[in-house]
Amino acid sequence: MSCIETKSLSKSYGVINAVDDIDLSVNNGKIFGFLGPNGAGKTTTIKLLTTLIPPTAGTMKILGIDAIRSPLEVRKKIGVVLQQPSYEPTLSVEKSLEKYGMMWNVERKLRQDRVEELLLSFDLAELRNIKNDELSIGQRRRVQVAREFMHDMNLLFLDEPTVGLDPSARRGLLDFIKDKAKDGLTVFFTTHLLNEAEYICNEVAIINKGKIIAVDSPEELKNKFGREKTIKIHLDTIRKDLSDLLIGIKDYELDFNSGTNITIRSNDSEEVLLKILQILTANNIVIEDLSAIPTSLEEIFLSVVNKSNASSN
Repeated sequence: MSCIETKSLSKSYGVINAVDDIDLSVNNGKIFGFLGPNGAGKTTTIKLLTTLIPPTAGTMKILGIDAIRSPLEVRKKIGVVLQQPSYEPTLSVEKSLEKYGMMWNVERKLRQDRVEELLLSFDLAELRNIKNDELSIGQRRRVQVAREFMHDMNLLFLDEPTVGLDPSARRGLLDFIKDKAKDGLTVFFTTHLLNEAEYICNEVAIINKGKIIAVDSPEELKNKFGREKTIKIHLDTIRKDLSDLLIGIKDYELDFNSGTNITIRSNDSEEVLLKILQILTANNIVIEDLSAIPTSLEEIFLSVVNKSNASSN
């Protein structure tokens, strides 16, 4: 069953189509990544799905509820962490969590248990009595995300949740979210860090200029768009004559930093590699190291967005 379902969803501001006729389907219990360059329409889409703004056209069902007709009913069942910082400057970390639980009418004993759980899960226990305005940006962000888990929800929207976090805190947050998804929580997740999306998301959509240009699992996107492979060959010795030996071979680069390095980038990497290996063997050139580098989601993202921009120009 779909947790989010949109048909021809659009949002216009005058002649600008911030969100342009998008169809989305997000299944229950999945982490759905929503990727795109700045100004692509990510934040506008989140504001639509969380009923903060009405659409110009289209339909939108959230958790089976018509979100256009019944926005308040939707808001009772979702959690939202937006990009903008949000914190209570004069309250301590512990009091912030406590207050958020009270706002959602969480029963007192359960509220106290959740405060303790979240202080530990988000590495905030030592900061529990520190006021929010005395925290670093990253610490405030952790509090902002943690307090959303004070209440029960079926769907959580996270808009760039790891901004300001160090690598350790970032990984801890991502693992916490993955565990919650295993328990049935659906997560709509935006990020500029493509390695995050690759690590955490079951499925991703790429939006550009308000339109969805690709939707699939990270692995399937690699299969579809990641035909170009990168292979690196390292020779221990510096062979300045190598470019002469490789005349007629395409799709490779040479550099002479710490020996001789040959980098092959091609849709036909294996074929190019075979030709280069034959030349190296014929000239008694010893290979010290050879490695194949898998196509990353970031490379796919850049390729898909660049092609979309080229086709729209």
